[in-house]
Amino acid sequence: MPALITFGRILFAVLFIYSGAYKLLGIEATAGILTAKVTIPAVVAPYTQQIENFVGMPFMQLLAITVGVFEIVAGLMIALNLLARFFAILLIIFVCLATFYFHDFWNQPAPDNYNNLVQALKNLSLIGALFIIAGYGRGPRRDDPAYGDV
Repeated sequence: MPALITFGRILFAVLFIYSGAYKLLGIEATAGILTAKVTIPAVVAPYTQQIENFVGMPFMQLLAITVGVFEIVAGLMIALNLLARFFAILLIIFVCLATFYFHDFWNQPAPDNYNNLVQALKNLSLIGALFIIAGYGRGPRRDDPAYGDV
């Protein structure tokens, strides 16, 4: 069973690794999508302006790079089973936010919302798998009972 779990973790992590790499290879396009979907609150806007001045690039472009790197790192950590619970919980929050901002099927008319509804349901399934990883963690130790034996 542990070999199957390891294989499952690796296959599961491929989605996040690929998605992060795709974002990093198309930073301008990703920043454009973020600009269209995410609104910076007025309270935070002065701070984002300071970050833009410090880094020398638009905030949404920096956010695109950050999200891409986060997805790759989180995917690798889950695949390698290092801090898997921690990164699974971070990815739960990330996928919830991504679903809310980018797959808002509830704001679209009936025939047009189908694709976003399917994407939201896919993300719900990913969240379920991340909860399993967060609950299972690194897996049973040699002296602990196996997951199914509890």
